[in-house]
Amino acid sequence: MESGTEPARDAREGEAAIRRPPLVRELLLVAGLFLVYKLGRQLATGHTAEAFDNAHRVWDLERFLRLPGEGDVQSALLHGDTLVHIVNTYYATVHFPATAAFLVWLYLRRPGHYVWARRVLAAVTAAALVVHLTFPLAPPRMLAATGLVDTGQVYGPTVYGASPETDSLSNQFAAMPSLHFGWALMVAIGLIAATRSRWRWLWLLHPLVTLLVVVGTANHYWLDAIVAAALLGIALAVIRVPRRTATPTTPTPERVGAGSSVPEGPGGSDGPNGPNGPGTPGAQDAPELVGAGR
Repeated sequence: MESGTEPARDAREGEAAIRRPPLVRELLLVAGLFLVYKLGRQLATGHTAEAFDNAHRVWDLERFLRLPGEGDVQSALLHGDTLVHIVNTYYATVHFPATAAFLVWLYLRRPGHYVWARRVLAAVTAAALVVHLTFPLAPPRMLAATGLVDTGQVYGPTVYGASPETDSLSNQFAAMPSLHFGWALMVAIGLIAATRSRWRWLWLLHPLVTLLVVVGTANHYWLDAIVAAALLGIALAVIRVPRRTATPTTPTPERVGAGSSVPEGPGGSDGPNGPNGPGTPGAQDAPELVGAGR
C-alpha cells in the first residue's frame, strides 16, 4: 500500500512541471490592466445627477426586496472609535495588497492556477468597468435617504476626497459592482481550489469580512456585492479551474519494497496470486500425471 503522502507529492510535482509565464510579461500585463481600469473609471466621472438617480433606484429596490438594512451593520461598528478606525483601515489597505499577494503566491507555487486566476480577475474587472461606465452609482454614504455616516471622512482614514467633483484619484460614482468584494471572493475561491488543507475553507472569512466592511463603511449597497458575485460566477463558469491531476509515476522497487506487498490468493501461498500460483513470474505449470486423481 502506497504512503498517503505520495498523491500530494505527485500533485506538487505536477504543478512544478507547469511552465510559469514570463515574469516581465506578467508584470507589464497586470500593470497595464490596472492602468486601463483606473483610466476607465475616470471616464465615468461627471455624471452626478444620473449617479444619484440610480442610487435612489437601488435603495428603493433593496427595500422592495426586503434586504437587510445597511444601517444595521454600521450601527454595530459605531460602538467605538477604535473599531471604526480599524474597519476604515481594512477598507483602505487590504484590497490591493491581498489580491497582489494572492497572485504572487499562485505564480510561485501554483502556476497553472495563476493563469486561471489572473484571467478570471481580468474578466471580472473588465465587466465591472463596463457597468461603471453605463450605470454610475453614488454610494450610500452620499445618499441622505440612507441616514448613513461616511465613516472614512468622520473617523478616518479615507481613500476618497471630500468632494467627488474634485477627486482626481478615483471615481466615487463607481459603487456597482463592488470590486472590493468581488476580488476578495475570488481570492478565497482561488486559494480553496489551489490548496488541499483541511482549513482552506477558512479563506471564505476574507470575503465575509470584506462584505461587512464595505457595507458598514457605507461605501457599497448589498446589491453591489450581489452583482459582483454574479459577474464572478459567470467568469468562473466560462474560465474553468484547472484540474490538479497527479503526475503519472511508475512504481519503483523502493516503493514496492517499502510500502507494497503482493496479496496472497484465496488458496494462500499456492493460490492464483501466491508465490506458486500461475501469476507469479518464474512459476511453471506442473505436468499433469496421467491417471492422477482419476
